[in-house]
Amino acid sequence: MRVTTLGLMVGSVLVVGCARGRGAPAPAPAPESVTENGVTWHLPYGRPTRPFSPAVQVGNLLFLAGQIGTAANAQGSVVPGGIQAETRQTMENIKDVLAKSGSSLDRVVKCTVFMADMREWDAMNEVYATYFPRHKPARSALGANGLALGARVEIECIAAVP
Repeated sequence: MRVTTLGLMVGSVLVVGCARGRGAPAPAPAPESVTENGVTWHLPYGRPTRPFSPAVQVGNLLFLAGQIGTAANAQGSVVPGGIQAETRQTMENIKDVLAKSGSSLDRVVKCTVFMADMREWDAMNEVYATYFPRHKPARSALGANGLALGARVEIECIAAVP
């Protein structure tokens, strides 16, 4: 069976129109990207409000900005619960940016971990390791004197893009 782009568009309009008629929320906007001179700036959440991009791709490498443990419902602050809760939310945020930018956790090749207190190293590692069950990416870690929004941990990654 051959499906045309027009057929898919008409079908999508009908489905969305019917869904909206039942009071369903409008679908989330598709992730954006901008490419110039072989560099692609992925904008999975729309235009950035801060002076950095969530993910930048050069060739088949994707460079993620550092992520901290903020959640959509945390209203701009880190999730409560200490280093393990923050690490879990940080990794979920990384997973989300990767997925919306065309990669995944199993394609991460390098991470850098910034910690407010290196004494929390073991507790952070307990959670971090669960996100890389097969292949562990190369990693650097360092203690930092203050992270954004009072976070306990910030992690940045480099991943391959298929």
